[in-house]
Amino acid sequence: MPGGGGRTRPAGPPTYVLTEDTPVYVISVAAELSGLHPQTLRQYDRLGLVCPDRTAGRGRRYSARDIQQLREVQRLSQDEGINLAGIKRIIELENQVAALQSRVSELVDALEGAAATLQQREAAVHASYRRDLVPYQQVQQSSALVVWRPKR
Repeated sequence: MPGGGGRTRPAGPPTYVLTEDTPVYVISVAAELSGLHPQTLRQYDRLGLVCPDRTAGRGRRYSARDIQQLREVQRLSQDEGINLAGIKRIIELENQVAALQSRVSELVDALEGAAATLQQREAAVHASYRRDLVPYQQVQQSSALVVWRPKR
């Protein structure tokens, strides 16, 4: 049989899906992948620059996104000469911008939905008009003065 071993996978969705946010790397692997010393990773965690998930035993577990963040912190520090407090502020602002962009996207979607609903309701109202009515046309107003005198 192709694939070897004669075993086939059971059909259906996988029981565990890995994403870039899945915490899978222990600190030693994360340090190696990021090119940093494990003690540096602990320091960054204490400072709140990178916040890995924790196991039940309080061990750190880093995700692929955490590894990318560690590399970015290192780049900003080494290449750009930014201190750790500045890097933390940059990260906070980037997170805030991402949250605001997400909220704007939600509001745009809601606005587009409301506009579509309004157009549907307007079309329904126009469709309900009686066709035998004469449309109203606004009369031009004049500034002429009319005096009324009752007959005697």
